[in-house]
Amino acid sequence: MLVTTTSHVEGQTIREYHGIVVGEAVMGVNIFKDLFASVRDIVGGRSGAYEAELSKARLIALQEMKERARDMGANAVIGIDLDYETVGQGGGMLMITACGTAVTVTAT
Repeated sequence: MLVTTTSHVEGQTIREYHGIVVGEAVMGVNIFKDLFASVRDIVGGRSGAYEAELSKARLIALQEMKERARDMGANAVIGIDLDYETVGQGGGMLMITACGTAVTVTAT
């Protein structure tokens, strides 16, 4: 499945638009990751635990979006947008939404 943030694919013609497809992933962050992230906030540096959770959630959201596009008969998703949010009480959950347009493309 071809996925792209652009509205077209070089060398391909869009033959059919199937509609908007969305994939979501919500990941809980546990107290230990929060604790280590707080230490990083104080001393500086990157939070590997949060980065790993964001990466995992992004992959899940994209995979879910591609599966929905495939179910619609599409072979590509164009115009993909990724949104990141914190949700839940106290912002303790990470949510990533992948959204795009499911299309059928063929080589020109």
